[in-house]
Amino acid sequence: MNKTSDSAHFTGKTLLPAAINGWEKFMIDQGRSPNTVKAFLSDVRLLTHFLAPDQSIGKITTDDLNRFFSWMEKERGVACSPKTMSRRITSVKSFFRWLHQYGTLSIDPAAKVLQRSAISPLPQVLTNDEYEAALLAADRHRRDTKPDSRSYTLLYLLLTTGIKKSECLGIHLNHIDLEAKSGPHVFIRYASPANRYKERKIDLQEDWIAAYREYLAQYTPVDEVFPWSPRRLEYLLEDIGAEAGLTKHLSFDMCRWTCVLRDYQAGIEADTIRQKLGVSKIQWRELFIKLKQLNGELK
Repeated sequence: MNKTSDSAHFTGKTLLPAAINGWEKFMIDQGRSPNTVKAFLSDVRLLTHFLAPDQSIGKITTDDLNRFFSWMEKERGVACSPKTMSRRITSVKSFFRWLHQYGTLSIDPAAKVLQRSAISPLPQVLTNDEYEAALLAADRHRRDTKPDSRSYTLLYLLLTTGIKKSECLGIHLNHIDLEAKSGPHVFIRYASPANRYKERKIDLQEDWIAAYREYLAQYTPVDEVFPWSPRRLEYLLEDIGAEAGLTKHLSFDMCRWTCVLRDYQAGIEADTIRQKLGVSKIQWRELFIKLKQLNGELK
């Protein structure tokens, strides 16, 4: 199915529920993740609770949409956080942009709806002392009477690559190339075509390689590099944090942001950091503001 066929049979007289069902098929066809499809549909279907049941998509105006968001925020009686509101506006904009882009609507009524950005709280990061303490705690397991390199291999990889939990779990043995002429690196891959723009190659630290080879010898993974559940790896990080005497909760997100901040403080260009993280330029705008705040440049 080509991407235009989903909306080709719709007209301005099409009722809203039918158009939403067509959008669902389009998103699935485009390789959007099940969670994304579910969230977007849930957001847009709220429109059917606000507008008249016989409302055709061609009669929906910008004023209707602005009243809808005002209703959701002040009159619906269900709490709607700034972050949720921002996502719902994004969902509605995406839906009407699809209808307009492929000719169903001559005018996009959501185009002039103001997007609200929800800046979430600043993430926690490790100080230099905490960074060293956590690595030392993990390294002690490598030097134990029964050597175990798993904790160190995981932690140091996260602190130097800035990859997310899902990306870490998705690393397969053949994604790591230690013999490349350009130096050792890891490929971050995605199964869904919608996430292909996030795929990238990240350099690996030379002093991580020894621990990784020890880890391979000790655990002999067959396919995934870290063949455990997300929760099991979270426990590993929590244990390292406790052993290091940290008062903070050591997590994947903390490691990611610590990596970002250390790279920035080391003088690495902002766009290089953005590409390392695998985020779009639009996503980077908010992340860069947070990064500057973490670095004490902004209040």
